[in-house]
Amino acid sequence: MIERGSNGLTVHDEQRKRFRTMHERGCFVMPNAWDAGSARLLQNLGFGAIASSSAGLAWTLGRADYDLTCDTVVNHLVSLCAASSIPVNADFEDGFAREPESMVKNVLRALDAGVAGLSIEDRNRAGFFEPAFATERIKAARVAVDQAAPAAILVARTELLLSDPSAVTPAIDRLVAFAEAGADCLFAPGVRAAADIAAMVRAVAPKPLNVLISKPGLTFAELEGLGVRRISVGGALARVGWAAVLAAAEGLREGSFDVLAGALPHERMNGLFT
Repeated sequence: MIERGSNGLTVHDEQRKRFRTMHERGCFVMPNAWDAGSARLLQNLGFGAIASSSAGLAWTLGRADYDLTCDTVVNHLVSLCAASSIPVNADFEDGFAREPESMVKNVLRALDAGVAGLSIEDRNRAGFFEPAFATERIKAARVAVDQAAPAAILVARTELLLSDPSAVTPAIDRLVAFAEAGADCLFAPGVRAAADIAAMVRAVAPKPLNVLISKPGLTFAELEGLGVRRISVGGALARVGWAAVLAAAEGLREGSFDVLAGALPHERMNGLFT
């Protein structure tokens, strides 16, 4: 039985409503978790929402990014939503479907996992979808969201800039088409120049723009000043963690235990999850 509060909303309904409100004004940081522990830690540090990371999940399973099935990702989303009481935005790759009809089914599965939002990319392993077809896929995702969870945030992503950093204009054209197709939030990983970010904000306004930060550069205040509504970090936090493990393991291999002196005390670790 689905439990509802005195307002008639389920826990997931309330999270989706709160998440949507976060997109209406200002700017917020939405770090990416890769497992239940990191989700709980980020929540306990005071973040208002988290996102999943397909790359972060893949690495915990000993797999490469984009080497996951829909079943694996949906189960992971269930775990993240159960571990946290704040909204979860799903990195849902290409929707694990090419055709719009299959997209609807898979988006419904992600929403059933409890996410407050999800992003859909405009490419798969074979390459980029043609603009018109990519837009039809977003329309299909919109149908699924409207059917199952109208308050959830549908994010449309173009990955063009990750393949060609100079393709700013084509990327903006795709974002505008996705916005017109019903996306609630727009996202072009790889945009870095302040002028390009500002142009994207203007192009999709009044809908919000998500910017991915993968290395030092613009500050939160600068991004907020450009009109960015939300900021995510993709697999960066997971990579920071793996870098620490790699450095420690290399030290162990060479016979040094000095790096272990920097580990958090057992009690401090327990305190992060209570």
